[in-house]
Amino acid sequence: MSDAYSPIPELNLLKAFDDTCTDFYSPGFELRAYNHGVGWTEPDNPDFEDRVIPFAQATSSGSLYALWRCDDRADLATLPVLFLGDEGDLYITAHDLRELFWDLLDEDSGEPAPPREEYRATRQAYHTWLERNFGPTPPAYDRSPMEEHGWRFVDWLLSVGERDTADIVIESLELLEVPRP
Repeated sequence: MSDAYSPIPELNLLKAFDDTCTDFYSPGFELRAYNHGVGWTEPDNPDFEDRVIPFAQATSSGSLYALWRCDDRADLATLPVLFLGDEGDLYITAHDLRELFWDLLDEDSGEPAPPREEYRATRQAYHTWLERNFGPTPPAYDRSPMEEHGWRFVDWLLSVGERDTADIVIESLELLEVPRP
């Protein structure tokens, strides 16, 4: 049995960095037990839970980040990242883990940044860690994660019986004016 945090090398690198931190490096973000139950649907839907892999708190109020197993690819770090909101929001927030890691530096994430000096130092250490492990610039994509994966996600949600959940994503896609392919 491995002592690794997850089967994903990129998440294991983040966990190793996270274990050295004494403060947050992104407001509201906190790693949690890897793939330890989503509990987001009512009642729990095993077809949904089998393809959604939670790994972090996204906000201090209980929203989650999770990977969506949209297919059976071997490189789990390349799976789309979901935001599962504590108030019912649901959308694809990043194309993959690397994009999410860069997004954690966004100062306009919606969570207030603590004014502590220790937080600022930890955040700078995270930025240095990010550049050292994943290069000096974030990945670039032609389309947003919702444009890229949104309608496919809706179709999957409908296939596993999550009509109300699919409606949440459809509403977001319509607000973003993402046409159905």
